[in-house]
Amino acid sequence: MTRFLKRPFFERDTLTVAPELLGREIIFNNTKLKKKKGVIVEVEAYTKDDPACHASKGLTKRNEPMFGPGGYSYIYFIYGMYFCLNFVTEVNGVPGAVLIRALEVSGNEDERIASGPGKLCMYLNITKDYNKIDCCREDSPLVITKTNLLKDFSIVQTKRVGISHAKEHPWRWYVEDNKSVSKLIR
Repeated sequence: MTRFLKRPFFERDTLTVAPELLGREIIFNNTKLKKKKGVIVEVEAYTKDDPACHASKGLTKRNEPMFGPGGYSYIYFIYGMYFCLNFVTEVNGVPGAVLIRALEVSGNEDERIASGPGKLCMYLNITKDYNKIDCCREDSPLVITKTNLLKDFSIVQTKRVGISHAKEHPWRWYVEDNKSVSKLIR
């Protein structure tokens, strides 16, 4: 039996997939560096009909991974200094993605080391080199565990942060009272 999420998990409605990622562990095995991991504690959803989504105006070279099959990585660069990690959702041809906003890293003295999309990519050492990789393959360097590692947690659903369009959509979910969440707003 597989330990990692497979394509059928991702090839569903983005708003369903996003909160179901909470509590699962991302494992990134960069062959040049030490393997790193963290539990997902904050996510945001972006869909084809969402003005804040990179795919809302159609296919471009930058957003091309979002139009492919679910379960691929979509990594982009913002503010000239940060990478952001997303997992593509929906079926081939229907763009959607879940932005991973924060990870809880066990055994780390700094509980906020991955408390934001840019910080978590810096912690994991994820760069544009890992854009559009199939995260559903057992030999992928970037996978998400099937098992939820957090038990008995409450989820807060709220508006997204750090965007200028469609701010009113309550498409952000995070683990309540988790110290690794980027911003605790309701």
